[in-house]
Amino acid sequence: MEWRDEGIILGARRHGETSVILEVMTRGHGRHMGIVKGGRSRRQQPLLQSGNRVELVWRARLDEHLGTFQVEPLVLNAARLMDSAVAIFGLQTAAAHLRLLPERDPHAGLFETLGVVLEHLDQPQVAAMLIARFELMVLEELGFGLDLEECAVTGQREQLVYVSPKSGRAVSAEAGAPWHEKLFPLPAFLRPNARETADMLTLESAFRMTSHFFARHVYEPRGIGVPESRASFLAAVRRAIQQE
Repeated sequence: MEWRDEGIILGARRHGETSVILEVMTRGHGRHMGIVKGGRSRRQQPLLQSGNRVELVWRARLDEHLGTFQVEPLVLNAARLMDSAVAIFGLQTAAAHLRLLPERDPHAGLFETLGVVLEHLDQPQVAAMLIARFELMVLEELGFGLDLEECAVTGQREQLVYVSPKSGRAVSAEAGAPWHEKLFPLPAFLRPNARETADMLTLESAFRMTSHFFARHVYEPRGIGVPESRASFLAAVRRAIQQE
């Protein structure tokens, strides 16, 4: 078995004396693992860092085997991001979300979006907005997507300012007014085709909303906790915005 694909490195761990097991998000083969022989060498280590975009050749005798990777560089993002807490925790958070999906399931949209996230991880405000959108995409891929395009009550597509915590559907200002205290505010930057930016209060509101749906549909049913990197990411974003 053999395939060639483009991937973004999510992490690596030691394997034996000289090799590593590399975890990547690929365009056509989803989140995938493989052994890189000699991956702990001085020549290979800078290449096999989280965030780097690489060309991969995967080989194995059978499809279900772990297999081996041959890795060539495309874009070495790690050196640019390693001094930023926002970037480090943002990438760790995105990787943790991707691990909620079945290994080797292709999710081309998530791969492309992760690439966009990587380009902006050194811009805290933009990075937070992109990670929030990324979380909505992961929920969608898991089968728990939110419907933010029309009001759950009236069907209208204008003045959508709330989200129902039960249905995950948008609610208009007029329809939601009597129950506004029980509804999530819909951050403007998460609306379809939105171009708005977000301050820290709006960002925190967005992450409270996505956190609710992850807990309800994913974390609690699976008996797992929220990734620690997520809180660290938000704290780093908050510090960075306050210092601007």
